[in-house]
Amino acid sequence: MGLTHVQVTVRNPADPARSWEGTFLVDTGAIDSLVPRDRLKQIGLRRRGHRTYELADGRETVMDIAVAELEFMGEVVGATIVVGEDDTEPLLGVTALESLGIEVDPTNQRLRKLPSIRLKPATLLTGDPERSAS
Repeated sequence: MGLTHVQVTVRNPADPARSWEGTFLVDTGAIDSLVPRDRLKQIGLRRRGHRTYELADGRETVMDIAVAELEFMGEVVGATIVVGEDDTEPLLGVTALESLGIEVDPTNQRLRKLPSIRLKPATLLTGDPERSAS
């Protein structure tokens, strides 16, 4: 298995003409996406708050967040963006992927669009008679 990357355009929702395109590492272990601070500043996105995130090594840290539109694979999604350090590699988190019905094929290091997006919990799709009866 290798790493999966995808070209993503980040847009300022208040001024869609302002955008930045970069190569993002697809990170299914990350909930939100991360973009370097200087790239967000370049397109006029500002901090909208902060959240506490758990890092890969288990440490917790408070990080600034912004809101942006992400476009990849011909689709657009609104997303919470973690404001990263200027030299940080951009990450595409699982929320953006799932919102568009896209899954990762780690063997071929590609993203694949599913034929439809789930609108109901996965337990309803498993045939659990307790959940399906309602």
